[in-house]
Amino acid sequence: MDRALRVAVIGAGPAGIYTADHLIKADPDVTVDILDKLPTPYGLIRYGVAPDHPRIKEIINALFRILDNPRIRFLGNVEYGVDVKPEELARFYDATVIATGAEKDRALDIPGIDLQGSYGAADFASWYNGHPDVSRDWPLEATEVAVIGAGNVAIDVARVLAKTADELLVTEIPDNVYQVLKQSPVTDVHLFSRRGPAQVKFTPQELRELDHSPNVEVIIHPEGIEFDEGSLQAMRDTRHIKMCVDILQNWAVRDQRDRPRRLHLYFLQAPVEVLGEDGKVVGLRTETQELTGDGWVRGTGEFTDWNVQAVYRAVGYLSTAIPDLPFDTKTGTIPHDAGRILDLDGEHIPGMYTTGWIKRGPVGLIGHTKGDAGETVTSLLGDRDKLPVASERAADDVVNYLAQRGLPYTTWEGWQKLDSHEIALGEPHGRKRVKVVPRDEMTGICNA
Repeated sequence: MDRALRVAVIGAGPAGIYTADHLIKADPDVTVDILDKLPTPYGLIRYGVAPDHPRIKEIINALFRILDNPRIRFLGNVEYGVDVKPEELARFYDATVIATGAEKDRALDIPGIDLQGSYGAADFASWYNGHPDVSRDWPLEATEVAVIGAGNVAIDVARVLAKTADELLVTEIPDNVYQVLKQSPVTDVHLFSRRGPAQVKFTPQELRELDHSPNVEVIIHPEGIEFDEGSLQAMRDTRHIKMCVDILQNWAVRDQRDRPRRLHLYFLQAPVEVLGEDGKVVGLRTETQELTGDGWVRGTGEFTDWNVQAVYRAVGYLSTAIPDLPFDTKTGTIPHDAGRILDLDGEHIPGMYTTGWIKRGPVGLIGHTKGDAGETVTSLLGDRDKLPVASERAADDVVNYLAQRGLPYTTWEGWQKLDSHEIALGEPHGRKRVKVVPRDEMTGICNA
């Protein structure tokens, strides 16, 4: 094949960026355009990870170096299936890789979960990270809050709720978020894990960050600190699990300190109902669990009602369906074979591929994402002789099309303008940056 491949990647989060990186390293002639519905790159790294994480900058620096390659082009504020239809995209690219990730909250099917005061962690994270498509306000009215989950997102949400607004002011939180958090009446955050301490999904680094606030006392309730043979085996097999257990055990036996806010961790407590009155959350009911010997749990029939006025579920992310492509609603993934998207008959749709969380589900860290992207790229390049041939192959063809449609798309150069602008907004106040939130303001700065 003589033609140099042109590939579109849909989604500018880590999965999409690593896919582009694999492509340009594997083929010296391929060029890649990364399209995203947001005006900015980085996906959940910008809009899903809590702003007080010190490692965010390291990850973004790595992604920046990839996007700065001249063979990769970023086109933001362009939504696949809305601004550009699949058949239109096929005019400009030989192959398309869907890497849209997962940004919605997975449902929790218990009574009362839809009461006023019950929220999804992903929605809350989008708010405190200044996502342009969510409300500028958030109803922080509860003094005691429950967080359901035992992963990094649950810990992020619990930490943001428990910290004072002034502690977060040095980060990149938008001003509207700071003003709401400043008025928060929260005194106690209760985090509930259905399983034991050896089955938690958060990392040791995330766990330690809970204890960094001078205003928050982390309290480990010892009733759920239990281990069975499956738990002990997990601790022997996996270093980070052993590290988490050691941290939790040390916190459980230390003397409590007198701090204005408290963050409670409970294990072996499964949520069974959100309690309501007049349509609002007034409590959470959990059932005590017992370990079954293999690290799993079963209910004991012992129930506890907790006096909370808000509930945040952090039980996982969920991808959304992509226009004109098959989608498994149960797993929240696109059916595929090693990244090749399959139609309803199990046949590969020519030129269509997928990677990241929408391919494998919302599991795994950055290392898994890189490996996943590598598998998809291997499949794509293995199919190169069978790929459809784009009819409009010049680099300017797609941007001319977007301009003719009157779409205010953003570019890599435009993002760097916005990036510099946000950093400059933060400098007089000793902050890393102040995020610009409104979409039209972002695109205006990018395209100035």
